Amino acid sequence: MTDPAELGRLLAQVGRGDERAFSELYRTTSPKLFGVALRILFRRDWAEEVLQDCYVKIWQHAADYGADKSQPMTWMTSIVRNRCIDFLRRPREDGLPENEDGEPLLDFADEAAGPLAQLLGEQDTAWLARCLQKLAARERQTISLAFFHGLSHGELADHLLQPLGTVKTWVRRGLDKLKDCMAPISQEA
Repeated sequence: MTDPAELGRLLAQVGRGDERAFSELYRTTSPKLFGVALRILFRRDWAEEVLQDCYVKIWQHAADYGADKSQPMTWMTSIVRNRCIDFLRRPREDGLPENEDGEPLLDFADEAAGPLAQLLGEQDTAWLARCLQKLAARERQTISLAFFHGLSHGELADHLLQPLGTVKTWVRRGLDKLKDCMAPISQEA
């Protein structure tokens, strides 16, 4: 992930109409912003639609961004969050549940884990952390970048300055080792 100063520089260039900077900004931030939209909207097609609108808004308002008010990623995330909420409020015929008055139902049941599930989840997380530490550094790095930062195999190869096949091998071997390491916990479930 690019540091805030780099994102601020890209936003300033986008504010001056620099299409290359916009392309770089999109490449750098879209995985995270797509994840935000998907967590709010629960549907990939909706998240893709909203994210496209958000980048249009970012393009149009990049010159208005003020580093003294918020970090660049915070500013862009708030655009996505607000656009998602607006999208959910909009009447539609594509599956959003409605209440008896025909208004979009935004009160989804709380799907948060209960205390026992949270405890088990924390234990799983600790186990995963131990298993990740057992991996070779390059395998741990590629898996972390792929799964926690949303980089594709191609992006990993570019980021790590390695051939695509090598990166794919590191990911596959790392996942195989994680699977073996995590097997005892999955058998308990």
